[in-house]
Amino acid sequence: MNKREFNKADELGRRQFLINAARGYLGVSVAPMLGAGLAGSALGAREGEGGRKLAESVIFLNMSGGMSHLDTFDLKPDNKEVQGPVEGISTSADFQISQYLPNSAKVADKMCVINSMTSRQGAHEQGQYMLHRSYAPRGTIVHPAIGSWVVRLKGRKNLTLPGFVSVGGSPGSASSGFFGAEFSGVPLGRPDQGLKNSTRANSVSEEAFKQRLAIADTLNKTFHERYQTPDVKAYDSLYDEAVKLMESEDLQAFKISKESSEMREKYGSNPFGQGCLLARRLVETGVRFIEVDLGGWDTHYNNFDSVEDRAATLDQAYAALIQDLESKGLLETTLVVIGTEFGRTPKIVAEHSDGRDHHPSAFSCVLAGGGIKGGVKYGKTDRHGDKVEENPVTLQDFNASIAYSLGIDHTEIISSPSGRPFRMGGADAELGTPLKEIFV
Repeated sequence: MNKREFNKADELGRRQFLINAARGYLGVSVAPMLGAGLAGSALGAREGEGGRKLAESVIFLNMSGGMSHLDTFDLKPDNKEVQGPVEGISTSADFQISQYLPNSAKVADKMCVINSMTSRQGAHEQGQYMLHRSYAPRGTIVHPAIGSWVVRLKGRKNLTLPGFVSVGGSPGSASSGFFGAEFSGVPLGRPDQGLKNSTRANSVSEEAFKQRLAIADTLNKTFHERYQTPDVKAYDSLYDEAVKLMESEDLQAFKISKESSEMREKYGSNPFGQGCLLARRLVETGVRFIEVDLGGWDTHYNNFDSVEDRAATLDQAYAALIQDLESKGLLETTLVVIGTEFGRTPKIVAEHSDGRDHHPSAFSCVLAGGGIKGGVKYGKTDRHGDKVEENPVTLQDFNASIAYSLGIDHTEIISSPSGRPFRMGGADAELGTPLKEIFV
């Protein structure tokens, strides 16, 4: 790629060029490090208004596909036509949740269940985009993911490890958009594979590697003089960051095999459960934002069997995560989020084997830890679970509340390269408002 081609390439093209150059020349793939926040940032304040202790990390559990609120956290026991066969069970708080969530019922005193979520995005891609970015998708720009906003505004806590890690989800959900590569999340396909390509290749000796680094450093100076672009500047400390990570003992945090078999079984022998265990390990090591994805909630057909299956996976891992964080003294400073793009219809579609369709006008999400009041419900839907009756909460409000937990100003403006203003809490007309009343 010559100078003209490099400067005309889009960000992904320039990024891939640099990755390929490092892989081929140094014998190491630096792809995992490119999302680690190369610049680094100072730690955020530890106290908010009124001396409120702030969250230091977020674990975002993404229920992709549209989790049925009626069969999980917003039961309608007096309306069997809507509720179907699902029964409610008592919890450690003063409310009921689904029979499919018996373990979560034991930690309900730590949960704030938001039953009044509402959105206008009724398609999966657009709904997930809004959930992750507080903006509707546009063909002219990619907005930063919420994890990227957190790292950008709160800063990295551990300057060796990535600030944002995404486990099992779509790599697009971890995109930092116009923020640039240093704020992207590191996507992990499987939680048990560790941080791939973060060690020196066996075919390259340590001596040869050091020699190549020295030569690369010389070449970099010339390269940076020739290509004066923000992308190249973002990678200015690329090799130092890569070597620092390769030599760091903190890499052990990615190895869930270090956990006892009993602990691994407690979370569940599935990718989501092990992803939640990995998230706890990463929080312990100072990673700021971890997302773990649990798909399969798109229950147009056979809703009740499908929700029971998905809920069992969520239930075991979620309860284990809350209990584990609390036992280690980390729950107070870790916000645990259950988020989804929309809910499911009150109408049960008999011809689709009792399925439920998309329903963005009313659904449920859950917050725990991170200064949240436990054992409470916020907002209310009507007796059908069709519309919000009290305290509507938009996805922008939801993300603004995540920012508030961390002590981040969700209204702070960061401009795109073209000079357009953007905020973590969304556009001016839809700017979110944090739910301060749900915090201690």
